[in-house]
Amino acid sequence: MPTINAIMIIQLCVLVAAFPAQYLLSQWYGADSIQSFQLIERLIGYWNNFRWSYLGQNAWTRYLKYQMVKMRNWYNEGEEYIHAYFAEPTRIRSPRPESVHFKVGMVIMHKQLGYSGVIIGWDLEARAPEEWLKQKYPPEKQYLRKSPHYRILVHKSNKIGICTAYIPEENLKVITGHEVFHPDLKVYFSKYDGAKYIMQPWLKQIYPHD
Repeated sequence: MPTINAIMIIQLCVLVAAFPAQYLLSQWYGADSIQSFQLIERLIGYWNNFRWSYLGQNAWTRYLKYQMVKMRNWYNEGEEYIHAYFAEPTRIRSPRPESVHFKVGMVIMHKQLGYSGVIIGWDLEARAPEEWLKQKYPPEKQYLRKSPHYRILVHKSNKIGICTAYIPEENLKVITGHEVFHPDLKVYFSKYDGAKYIMQPWLKQIYPHD
């Protein structure tokens, strides 16, 4: 026997409601009216858009990721936050330091490796486990540890096989008119305006001046 879940119940309710809605529309515009047909067709389009946006598997996956990020980000212990590495958004970044030149939502390109991505967070200086920093920065590059670092969602069509990156400002340049594709993009941003990505409300609370 098939399992009935909440999504199936919602869909059934909408389908049942469609019959009286169709009747009312036919009475309003006339049974043979072209306007009636077009309006019904438009309503079906709205329903399909709603179903794919809010009831589909991908929509629920994005929602659960968003909730997990929020729960993780706001879990703290006194003044020291549990997740404080790699520009995790664990605290409100205000005021904004003048030395941090790039903002969350900006699209960037790595100067040496050539891949693109979008900034989802920043640190005034590198915050990572000491072992990682020693491996990342040899003695001649130790000065980079004191420079701003950015957490990046990397465009999925990169050739180096990474999803995220933590990069010093010196290695990045800002680009415009270039969209990024990443499975977690909707967790952090609502849309792309042609110049930068617009933050989701929860991320804007973390970076109010970006």
